[in-house]
Amino acid sequence: MSPTDTMAACPCGRLDARRRPLRYDHCCGRYIDHWEERPAPDAQALMRSRYTAFVRENAAYLLATWHASQRPPALDFEPAARWLGLEVKAFEPTGDDTAEVEFVARYRLAGREVRLHERSRFVRENGRWYYVDGDQF
Repeated sequence: MSPTDTMAACPCGRLDARRRPLRYDHCCGRYIDHWEERPAPDAQALMRSRYTAFVRENAAYLLATWHASQRPPALDFEPAARWLGLEVKAFEPTGDDTAEVEFVARYRLAGREVRLHERSRFVRENGRWYYVDGDQF
């Protein structure tokens, strides 16, 4: 990744207090580029950073943040997919170390817009949040 990429708006779409897009390095990049030292502080931040990792096709980060009980052996990306945006609909802690995030991620594939609407489950172990699984709508 070039330094210019870190200055670009974060793909997750998070805004600052003035409703301006946050830069990648001030948003999800803090966790993706430094995941061993700086884990996402909550399930919503992890979910946003995982969306950004999908946009950037960062399989290492996605696999590292997937709970071992559900983690696939490898990830394949659809090279023709063009990610269009993320909307976080709900974030709900469900226990001290569990949470759910409902989101809609949009992408275009073969000229067709696709909506991925999911309620994802997350768990915190040893101070780190992990994606477990989710129910799609």
